[in-house]
Amino acid sequence: MINTIVQNSTYFGVVVSLLGYYIGTILKQKFKLGIFNPLLVAIVLTIAFLLMCKIPYTDFSATAKYLSWFLTPATVALAIPLYQEIERLKKNIKAILVSIFAGTLTSLACIFAMCLIFGFNHSQYVTFLPKSITTAIGMSISEELGGIVPITVAAIVVTGIFGNMVGEAVLKMFKITDPVAKGLALGTSAHAIGTAKAMEMGETEGAMSSLAIVVAGIITVVGASVFATLIP
Repeated sequence: MINTIVQNSTYFGVVVSLLGYYIGTILKQKFKLGIFNPLLVAIVLTIAFLLMCKIPYTDFSATAKYLSWFLTPATVALAIPLYQEIERLKKNIKAILVSIFAGTLTSLACIFAMCLIFGFNHSQYVTFLPKSITTAIGMSISEELGGIVPITVAAIVVTGIFGNMVGEAVLKMFKITDPVAKGLALGTSAHAIGTAKAMEMGETEGAMSSLAIVVAGIITVVGASVFATLIP
């Protein structure tokens, strides 16, 4: 019966996904723990629901695809907090650009090193190169380089969730207190999901994280193409 409902419903997947996210926000507010990241909770609940009801992923995806339409406009909207902090950006432009470049290069180099260690082939290697940038850009890079796009999306989501969960704790561990540095670190390493955490921390952190997403994306477009040639 449930499969019939899914097949005949246009927005079933959207409703289930949003309900899972809503439950996640409630858990996060109640327990104040990083493990209850709303996106992570939504993913776990949705997978459990599909398995329990034996709903084919293709049927669910057909009714949830509308959520992906908001990826690009949501990324573009991150320019708003950046504009609000434009003066701070102008004052620290050199340090900001160097920081983002260093973070992006480190990400690409780590993927290269780990793929050498685990013996990945070219397709597997390029799949993970765009793991630290927003999904909208990462999918395009993976597809262009010959990667496995669904795995790229999963890697990007896992990277973002992990950064959102532990990012603040890592910053405290290394006693990083400057709001510009905190925002750049989260945006460069954990893209949009990390930026959500940065915005919780403050306006400056959110603005710098938004900038990091854009610049890291541009650098990765070029850098991934270069790094992709290192493992033929």
